[in-house]
Amino acid sequence: MPTPEKIHDIVIIGGGPIGIACGLEAEKKNLDYLILEKGCLVNSLYHYPTNMTFFSTSEKLELDNIPFISTNPKPKKAEALEYYRRITTSNQLNINLFEKVDSVEKQENDLIKISTVKADYYARNVIIATGFYDIPNYLDIPGENLPKVYHYYNDPHYYATRKTVVVGASNSAVDAALEIYRKGGEVTMIVRKPEIGRRVKYWVRPDIDNRINEGSIKAHFSAKLLEIRKNEVVIETPEGKQTMENDFVLLMTGYRPNFAFLEKTGIKLSEDGKKIPQYNPQTMETNMENIYLAGVICGGVDTHKWFIENSRIHAKMIMEHITTKS
Repeated sequence: MPTPEKIHDIVIIGGGPIGIACGLEAEKKNLDYLILEKGCLVNSLYHYPTNMTFFSTSEKLELDNIPFISTNPKPKKAEALEYYRRITTSNQLNINLFEKVDSVEKQENDLIKISTVKADYYARNVIIATGFYDIPNYLDIPGENLPKVYHYYNDPHYYATRKTVVVGASNSAVDAALEIYRKGGEVTMIVRKPEIGRRVKYWVRPDIDNRINEGSIKAHFSAKLLEIRKNEVVIETPEGKQTMENDFVLLMTGYRPNFAFLEKTGIKLSEDGKKIPQYNPQTMETNMENIYLAGVICGGVDTHKWFIENSRIHAKMIMEHITTKS
């Protein structure tokens, strides 16, 4: 049994922007807290594409009214990494990096045991702020496990002069297609719907439309990828099946939260296919007493519902509830 000095008021699972926001609020309330992050600081953001530009302006990405100064109207990935890194180091946040949480279990003494790959911790409250970027939406088609297939995109140089298929029509797919094309890659987009996604950044939409219309980037709409082979792919289009020569496949088909982890923790998910976790929207407390959710993970499979600018408030809501009930 842990001694009192080893019991945290709060353990925060996830060291992204919302996890950091929770840490800042915990410090304001003089609560003993620990942030656990399975990778590097703001791990998901770190794995975004190298040249990514945020949809939001810098002030909407700010935490705790700490100014985010950007040289562009909409900041780039490198600027965001610098911003959140400086917040963490300047405030000396209590965070353990590269420490994945394996389980969260309620104990008979009302404490919560958090087991990681390195140690066990005990807390009175737990906040799960793990985002959604770690588990891709798989197509479950033949060849998806081939070495030339990627669910994450980083830098366009890797695909220069190669024939690359990009599956998807969201911001990630469009950004990848445009960047690879401009680095000399031959790009073909496979789009399930009859047009490019409506959520694509408004300043990028004309660019991708024009590149497709002029033939610089090939696109098959109302189509789907059927099979991936070593040197080719098979797609189904309105005109029938086609086989194309191919070097790389980028499956930009989206990502989802770790639902298995939530269910293992005891958090109920909606049964309507959306898998929305059960929580009180006024306090962010789940059906498991003293276990809270913050950030994107609250939206279930709808990962576009919550993002940094509209879920920063979760940190204050949670800390207010924890301090009020105690």
